Amino acid sequence: MGAFSIWHWLIVLAVVLVLFGGSGKISSLMGDVAKGIKSFKKGLQDEEEDVAQARKEIEDKASEAVKSAGEKTKS
Repeated sequence: MGAFSIWHWLIVLAVVLVLFGGSGKISSLMGDVAKGIKSFKKGLQDEEEDVAQARKEIEDKASEAVKSAGEKTKS
């Protein structure tokens, strides 16, 4: 009961191989995560820029409508 069985050692070995084995699996995973975060942030910035541009277009159209309505009431 005090010692590990063969199954415990096999599981530990499998975990060690996954973490440290091969051609930098963890570093490549972290690189992929970083790329995902970067693209997510870029997507948020693009969306904010699109919203700001749409808001400006709406404000421009509204100011033009107010101007044209003012000119119609003067005539």
